[in-house]
Amino acid sequence: MKLTDKQQEAQVICAGDATHAMLFGGSRSGKTFLHTRNVIMRALKAPNSRHGIFRFRLNHLRSSVVLDTFPKVMRLAFPGVKSKVHTQDMYAEIGDGSQIWFAGLDDKDRTEKILGMEFATLYFNECSQIPWGSINTAITRLAQRVEQEMENRSPSILKLRAYYDCNPPPKTHWTYRVFIEKRDPETRELLRTPEDYAAFRINPVDNTANLSPEYIKTLESLPERMRKRFLRGEFADANPNALFPEEFIDKWRVDDGVVPEMVRIVVAVDPSGADDEASSDNDAIGIVVVGLGIDGNAYVLEDCTVKAGPATWGRVATSAFDRHGADCVVGETNYGGAMVQQTIQVARPRTPFKKVTASRGKHVRAEPFSALYEDGKVRHAGRFVELEDELAGFSTFGYTGTGSPNRADALVWGLAALFPSITNAATEAPKVEVIPSVNHWNRRR
Repeated sequence: MKLTDKQQEAQVICAGDATHAMLFGGSRSGKTFLHTRNVIMRALKAPNSRHGIFRFRLNHLRSSVVLDTFPKVMRLAFPGVKSKVHTQDMYAEIGDGSQIWFAGLDDKDRTEKILGMEFATLYFNECSQIPWGSINTAITRLAQRVEQEMENRSPSILKLRAYYDCNPPPKTHWTYRVFIEKRDPETRELLRTPEDYAAFRINPVDNTANLSPEYIKTLESLPERMRKRFLRGEFADANPNALFPEEFIDKWRVDDGVVPEMVRIVVAVDPSGADDEASSDNDAIGIVVVGLGIDGNAYVLEDCTVKAGPATWGRVATSAFDRHGADCVVGETNYGGAMVQQTIQVARPRTPFKKVTASRGKHVRAEPFSALYEDGKVRHAGRFVELEDELAGFSTFGYTGTGSPNRADALVWGLAALFPSITNAATEAPKVEVIPSVNHWNRRR
């Protein structure tokens, strides 16, 4: 295999004098490949050494690194070198007795077990999802003293190193504070040894030799906010008043699509004044499917938002109802009175329906759910580009995005139905009222 020119530049930074090296930039630029390659290389140079690859959630690490990047790097960069992955204990044996341990820092018991060891290398994959406190705790275990053996050289002590990578989050995040501003993210004081922290940007356009042209076009078609992060690899301007920061959504995102059994599922609708004529001039009708898992967390399952009149969006909503085996349709009825309920009943007679009403602005009714996102009580089962773009526009001062956040409003209605105790406690939150139907039923009763 051969590194691209930009990857070779990044490699110089990773092998430089700094103990801490962060690669940041757009998606699929080779960051994870490079760091995994470096960890393996160090494990081979130092017999009986121990190294750690960490991510916030273990299942994400397993799917992205253990089952994908690690074997790919071994095959391309180290052909003929034997390795064995112990999937039960989540570590790999490689070289002359060296080990590479894999851990998710969201698992307290497993983290305590892993951090009872000492390591010569630590690699924090997707570090924007990992809290600063967890980074500091893990760094205390970067302490293993081992010798490296290189051909035609005398044995020497292997330098301790910590690697990091991320798609850059907002500038308020610790990654920007530490590696760009060279400041402590808590005290804002200058780092005592700023030369120990090096950062390098690498983007998908720097890795085109290993990507399909269609992938770059896909990134170019994203909204500007997401192009800035996933295509150009730029840190977003700080918005300390954001209700739904990107790092919270990313931190708890379910990338592998595996969600727990659902206790309750609702299809939430945010209507507009579109007529029955299908037209590109119609306002979007927010239609979002959300479920409450047996783990007590809410999961965004699908965004079915459509530009269409009632005849069409009624069929879209009720089709989602049947497809997900939902318990009811939730609709905002301030606009258009009973139109939402009537549209749903026409499309699918006797569909269980709940009416949601709200008297205040969009950001006020969305605010009660901000803390749920921060605590991981709401998780996205996949990536919902347009919905997440609308969520990014909500701040404590109001909605700052463009157009109307129909998708986000529908999501708020759905969460109001799933977490009634939270919404009822907030005086400005949406109020949910049950409208009985002939065969109203609860699929888990």
